Amino acid sequence: MSDRLSEYGYNFQIKVITSLLTDKLFLQQSQDILDPGYFENEANKWLIENIIQYSSQYKTPPSLEALKVKIQDIKDDLLKSEVIDHLKESWKQVESTDLPFIKEKTLDFCKNQEIKKAIIQSVDLLKNGDYENIKRKIDLALRAGADKNIGHEYMLHIEDRYTEAVRHVRATPWDVINELTQGGLGKGELGVFVAPPGIGKSWALINIGTHAIRQGLKVIHYTMELNEAYVGLRYDSVLTGIINQNLKYHINEIQETVNGLKGGLVIKYFPTKSTSVNGLKAHIEKCKMLGFSPDLIIIDYGDLLKGYGTDKRHEELEVIYEEMRGLAGEYEVPVWTASQANRSSSEVEVIEADKIAQSFGKVMVADFVISLSRKINDKIAGTGRWHLIKNRFGPDGITLPSKINTSNGQIQIFADTSSDGKQAQKQMDGGAEAMRKLLGRKYQEIKGEGFE
Repeated sequence: MSDRLSEYGYNFQIKVITSLLTDKLFLQQSQDILDPGYFENEANKWLIENIIQYSSQYKTPPSLEALKVKIQDIKDDLLKSEVIDHLKESWKQVESTDLPFIKEKTLDFCKNQEIKKAIIQSVDLLKNGDYENIKRKIDLALRAGADKNIGHEYMLHIEDRYTEAVRHVRATPWDVINELTQGGLGKGELGVFVAPPGIGKSWALINIGTHAIRQGLKVIHYTMELNEAYVGLRYDSVLTGIINQNLKYHINEIQETVNGLKGGLVIKYFPTKSTSVNGLKAHIEKCKMLGFSPDLIIIDYGDLLKGYGTDKRHEELEVIYEEMRGLAGEYEVPVWTASQANRSSSEVEVIEADKIAQSFGKVMVADFVISLSRKINDKIAGTGRWHLIKNRFGPDGITLPSKINTSNGQIQIFADTSSDGKQAQKQMDGGAEAMRKLLGRKYQEIKGEGFE
């Protein structure tokens, strides 16, 4: 076994530097066992040594600006130029898909070097019968490169609690929701839309996915009711604003819009209750193998996932929702899903937690739960009411006015005090007035016909 990383090649060594600069955990694990001497090139040695020194002092990888300052102190112009070139090369590899492999192999190499050193140092100890020190050296070598992250150390990590990236949120399409959730839904978090059948929860999920791919994110959308192509048509409508029935007349326009998107979308259909959360994980792993690692996952909808055959459906659903949140944590992405409201919910102005069908455990598990109610007059006016049932990140119990265009699926949600919110409220009132007039005409018609 070679004592240098040269056996893995130049690009491998460059990507090790990339990993040290971009992965705080990897840097913590390797800084005590990654010897700059493992690198043959002087520029690489300089970068490794200075990255580790910076990390030891400041407990974080150095920024490019910090390295640029240090590079100015290099007296040898040739070395300075080479260090700059290698730093540029390493930064080009930030999006490389094999960085997890690079980090794993680097740690394995360094651990093996530590074990090798311990064995060599133990030869003289063995001659002297110093078995206690032999054991200590071997134990230390076996623990080399262990994960040093024990969690959030409250006394040391004060600044970490106040950085914008603490939750790594993915914004929703609605400013008022982003404000109420401190930016959107974060990695490992579960959001749930609740509504009666046919009200718009699937459209809401598509609005979430559409906004994400516009922002350059990769989305996997699981559907258990509608087929993949039909869900794709709904995305076309929300993206372009074209009425769903007219999409076939605007294919070129749709193509142009899709070509301009920064992100990516995979839509996968599973028949109702044919797959479990584990089945979704298997599909995600397949996507990752093909180079598509999701930034956000949509499940339409969680109630239709396969359970585990318990007699009590409410217990089964609670387990499913726990597993969906576990999936969000395992893949470090936000997960959005939807849930049915019960029959009586269609008769109320605002849908509260007690109207969620079958299992209150869904609310307990989820991080953010919002309901949509639309009575007949709302359908006439193109409006609806969103009610925050649960919000771990801010206030709840708030009802927000909304405009809903059922022809193209576009949904707008407003703060009730905003000008748009007030306008939406006027449309709701107008819908109610139109409904009263319609019922009045029907009553007069019936009255005029009389009864025999």
